[in-house]
Amino acid sequence: MSYASRVVLRLPLSNEDLLAAFVEQCLCDNVALIAVAGEGAARIEDIIDELVVGDGSDDARFVVTTSHPNETVEEVLEFAGFWNDERNQPVQIVNL
Repeated sequence: MSYASRVVLRLPLSNEDLLAAFVEQCLCDNVALIAVAGEGAARIEDIIDELVVGDGSDDARFVVTTSHPNETVEEVLEFAGFWNDERNQPVQIVNL
C-alpha cells in the first residue's frame, strides 16, 4: 500500500508491531507529515521519530510528525489539510 503525502494515524493501533513497516512505507512514499491522533499520541509519535532517525546515519530519512491526543480526527484532518504539500493530495486517514 502506498500513502498520501499527509497522513493522519488514528489510534488506538490494532498491533503496535505494524508501526515499523508503516514508517518504512511512509519514507518510501515520501510522506511529508504523519499526524498521530488519539490517546497515547505523544508516545506513538516518539516511537515513529525513533524509527525514522534510526542510528542517525541517513540524513535522507525525514518526515514531520505531530501528536494530537486531545483532538478529534476531524480536527487533525483539518490541521493536516493546512500543511503545505507540493503533491496537493487529500489527507489520508490510516488505521493500523
